[in-house]
Amino acid sequence: MNKVLILDFKGQYCQLIARRVRDLNVYSKILPADTGLEDIRKEEPGAIIFTGGPDSVYEEGALTIDKGIFKMGIPILGICYGAQLMAHLLGGKVAKADPSQSEYGRAEASFCDSALFKGLDKGIVWMSHTDYIEALPEGFKVCATTANCATAAIANEEKKLYGTQFHPEVQHTEHFKEIMKNFLFEVAKLTPDWTNENFIERSTEEIRAQIGDGHAILGLSGGVDSSVAAALVERAIGDRLTCIFVDHGLLRAGEAEEVEQVFKEKFSVKFIKIDARKRFLDKLQGITEPEQKRKIIGEEFIRVFEDAKKEAKGAKFLVQGTIYPDVVESGAKKEDVIKSHHNVGGLPEDVDFTIVEPLRNLFKDEVRSVGEKLGLPHHMVHRHPFPGPGLGIRVIGEITEEKLDILRRVDKIFIGMLHEKNLYDKIWQAFAVLPDIKTVGVQGDKRTYSYMVALRAVNSIDAMTAESYPFDFDFLTEAQNRIINEVPEVNRVVYDITSKPPGTIEWE
Repeated sequence: MNKVLILDFKGQYCQLIARRVRDLNVYSKILPADTGLEDIRKEEPGAIIFTGGPDSVYEEGALTIDKGIFKMGIPILGICYGAQLMAHLLGGKVAKADPSQSEYGRAEASFCDSALFKGLDKGIVWMSHTDYIEALPEGFKVCATTANCATAAIANEEKKLYGTQFHPEVQHTEHFKEIMKNFLFEVAKLTPDWTNENFIERSTEEIRAQIGDGHAILGLSGGVDSSVAAALVERAIGDRLTCIFVDHGLLRAGEAEEVEQVFKEKFSVKFIKIDARKRFLDKLQGITEPEQKRKIIGEEFIRVFEDAKKEAKGAKFLVQGTIYPDVVESGAKKEDVIKSHHNVGGLPEDVDFTIVEPLRNLFKDEVRSVGEKLGLPHHMVHRHPFPGPGLGIRVIGEITEEKLDILRRVDKIFIGMLHEKNLYDKIWQAFAVLPDIKTVGVQGDKRTYSYMVALRAVNSIDAMTAESYPFDFDFLTEAQNRIINEVPEVNRVVYDITSKPPGTIEWE
């Protein structure tokens, strides 16, 4: 399999670079910029991309890399800060631009003769920089210019080292796809083998090799990730898979019954439903801190699966629907953690299973695409994401039966309206949140002091970035009327318009 390593210098477009590469059917993997050379060699990449970043290469403490990487004979593309760092480490000079020469946003570039710009002579590019490459390293040439930047792109064609001061990964760059294609296929000579068919075949073989003739348990939630994981593992080991659905008391209204019915219609492997509501809620009693909630839920899932071993013929393997955004947000390093996903950073250290994660390298849209290829029904593949911790991270603060009941009723009204108005399939994820806030209201000419609820709906491709859905005001007005009239414990409804970043999709 071809592979592109993306070394992250804290660039805002890091995830977008990874997606651009995968969109061209080449596998990409993100690693921190300070990954050692030996670890990079072990990955056996066919090409490397340096991301942009907020640092200046000449300042103390700026992120850097062992310059031995340039002697590995691997094609490298440096973007923005990545290009400046390449020039700096190889003997060139990077300087701070005069404020009048800094570039942000749209610029027109002229391209010179270079493999990176094969078939292109000019185009609009997207700039974002205050530093620039003032002097080239030995062996490099200029291969793109703009009115304000004489070194908009540089290249050492012999060593296959390239740098762009602009961002070729963003759609604002006119020829973004052609430039990425040229780097992957003209320069690095990679093969576009990252396809659904190839992934399914490789994954099936890897699952068989890992599990052998053993038995496995799969923690089924009914969402797309665990459902696709179940389909892959069933394909690999057949009836040696047991799917366990845990009702942890944090599900939406009617969810347990719906998941059981849908799963039994589609799959032939053993299905076990476990009522663990009291067990989870007892563990969560009095807990308000989000990370602690996630870790408690993650550990308790493992303990439930361990208790269920007997019914799964002593299974030694636990299959999880972990996907790439879960891994990224849970942090490659402790200081990088955004939030611990219950199936990654929330796992306890003493797990009595070998973990199997067939989807660990996929973004959400790739999971959906694989699910369709495996023949899963549309409503299962395109179901809105629902987190493993469930309503436990949508009830803000302490979790109680009363709050869960309120939130279930609100959520049912909101999601029901999306179906009624034919909006459900136009939205990537929608849900309600119950903050630990009460507000003063007036209902029936009387003062009330009741809960506020928040509605959240976003569109996304891969869960790494997201934008709020632009509802008509009439829809939001009807939603708040119905919620307040049908859920008497609520007297205020707000709509969350925060994008990701700076927020996350879930509130906790």
